[in-house]
Amino acid sequence: MIVTKESETPTDITLNVSMASEDEEPFIGRSYRRLASRVKIPGFRPGKAPRSIVESHLGRTALVQEALEFMIPETLNQVLSDESIQAYADPQLELLEIEPVSFKAIVPLEPIVDLGDFRSIHVDREPVEITEEQVDEVVEQLRNESAPWDPVERPVQFGDLLNLNVDGTIEGDQAINDKGVDFIPEKENPMPMPGFSVALVGMTAGETKELSLFVPDDHNQEEYAGKECQFKVEVLSIKEKLLPELDDEFAKGIRDGYESLEALKEFVRQRIKDDGEASADRQAQEASVQELLKTASVQASGLIYQRELDHMYEERERSLRSQRMDMDTYLGYIGKTGEEWREELRPRAEERLNTYLVLRKLAEEESIEISPEDIQSEIDTIVVNAGDSEETMRNTLSSESAHESIRSSLVNRQVMARLLEITGAAAPGPADQPANEEEAEDSQEESDAAGSPDPEEPEQGAEPDA
Repeated sequence: MIVTKESETPTDITLNVSMASEDEEPFIGRSYRRLASRVKIPGFRPGKAPRSIVESHLGRTALVQEALEFMIPETLNQVLSDESIQAYADPQLELLEIEPVSFKAIVPLEPIVDLGDFRSIHVDREPVEITEEQVDEVVEQLRNESAPWDPVERPVQFGDLLNLNVDGTIEGDQAINDKGVDFIPEKENPMPMPGFSVALVGMTAGETKELSLFVPDDHNQEEYAGKECQFKVEVLSIKEKLLPELDDEFAKGIRDGYESLEALKEFVRQRIKDDGEASADRQAQEASVQELLKTASVQASGLIYQRELDHMYEERERSLRSQRMDMDTYLGYIGKTGEEWREELRPRAEERLNTYLVLRKLAEEESIEISPEDIQSEIDTIVVNAGDSEETMRNTLSSESAHESIRSSLVNRQVMARLLEITGAAAPGPADQPANEEEAEDSQEESDAAGSPDPEEPEQGAEPDA
């Protein structure tokens, strides 16, 4: 066997491998045994014909072609071992000749990642501030959600719940025919046509009204755009929300119930804070990753970037299939060819792969490792929170692939937490916050005396797809 290096770069090696007859022989023998059981040769039972008969009947080329499936990968593995070459991903193979067999292999090597001066990165974390107006707004939403709709005997107002019969025709074609449909008129509501809600205000139950409205030029049904629609609307009923008093009794009736209105507000306040911190986390993570990508340099084979692009394309295909749509239909909808869409995806694929490689390098630099005990602890947490049968859930999470997925998730979680620490964008913990007003005042005085920035100001200083 002759192995030559056609080219070699820091990111990949191209090998040409030419096999001799003696190299092919073991694979041809395996090929014969596979074919002999499938080929019908007169005078022999399946699998019993001698190799010479099978080869004479089919020709040597058929035996070689049958063997290529395992001949080339296994030969390449041996070559890589002999040459001490560690492939980062599956090589790209090309058959050059079949008699004798020769092939080319482009072997992607481990990407070269330099994080640069990553410890100097600083990212400001958006401060989370909760106002009473935010709390009151959520409480008011809960008040509206819990309020019943009661019939009223008065003209229609914005915000009422109406039950309508609506008939709409455009140039003689019936475009709308809704019977007994519920509708809440809002002043700025453009549906079904701008001005429809406004025209309902002042009508009474049992009243019928005819009106004309123009269809917007950007209407999703192009054949109707810009044309006049003749409406006939009958109001069947009018209801308004009977809002409860904002008191302790109201709080006790909300979801699981709260002891008092103040307890409900405190719950809402904490939820807003938690949501705000989660949003600040996401923003800080994204900003930190982007800054890390700026300082880092990545050298990787074009082959693995292409594979990442292929993977993203396949992900979208699977997503479309779950929505009962095929790729051709989707491409027709967005008005692009498959190649045009792939080119649009390319920058995102490159950034996604670079992000993965850089964060993997950071995990290595920071010695982040996940132990079997960490994985088991995470499984225990998942099982407790799942609420399903514990035995069923544990069986589901017992496979090697499930453990690898959990390990990857834990690494990502820890490396992101560490990155936020490095960039100074981690969420403040209890130790970073004053325990009470007196402590806060003391802290303020110390800061002023030292000439440091106001502690209420964010320090000068981030979940990505990794």
